[in-house]
Amino acid sequence: MERRRAPAAPPRYGRRRFWDSLYRREGAETREWLGGLSRFLPQLEPELRPGDRILVLGCGNSALSHDLHELGYTDVTSIDFSPACIAAMRARHARCPGLRWAVMDIRALAFPDASFDVVLEKGTLDVFMVEETDPWRVSPQAAAAMRRALAEVSRVLRPGGCFISITFAQPHFRKPHYAQEAFGWSLRHAACGDGDGALHYFLYTMRKGQPLDPRDAALGRRLHQPPPAPAPPPPPAPPDDDEDYLLAIQL
Repeated sequence: MERRRAPAAPPRYGRRRFWDSLYRREGAETREWLGGLSRFLPQLEPELRPGDRILVLGCGNSALSHDLHELGYTDVTSIDFSPACIAAMRARHARCPGLRWAVMDIRALAFPDASFDVVLEKGTLDVFMVEETDPWRVSPQAAAAMRRALAEVSRVLRPGGCFISITFAQPHFRKPHYAQEAFGWSLRHAACGDGDGALHYFLYTMRKGQPLDPRDAALGRRLHQPPPAPAPPPPPAPPDDDEDYLLAIQL
């Protein structure tokens, strides 16, 4: 079955009503954001081990969780804040007992500490940024929502576990959010694409319990600094020689 691509325009992605309406129309029909698992499997597979407890954030109606299960990663929990989405996915994959589905907000995960070996998200955290008009100056509200979600990811990761984030967000925009010493993880990233001229996406890997590079930590600290004050207006230009001469004539 052909998998449809996600729409190009972001209507109201941060609102539950938008997603419930979408999933009521589409059910569990597959829709992939940033591509399917095969697109980034070479980068993802080295981070996964058989028996890993995997949490997929904002699963939507992507085939990601099922495809992981088919590859032998059979302990996969998928969450989404849309009840319509989870109902559809639970019904579609009822014959896969290793796939678990739950309605949940990624900013308030209902799991005990250190519950997972791997947390994976593909385009989910981008929802916090879709209404931002200037990626260089993220609003306090968006930055706080991102921080709450990331703090929850860090909490449910076991020591040595990894968080993998796949997004179009470039490092100079996204790394400051991920590079927070409070989360207790290291950070690295790789640019990925399908070939020459392809639109690139980025895969960020954070390893719980490993030190954050000092350069990344400095990026993280800058996120909390107030933006620089606007430059004062330039002083008025002095009159040129011609204007002085004309004034002298008038006198």
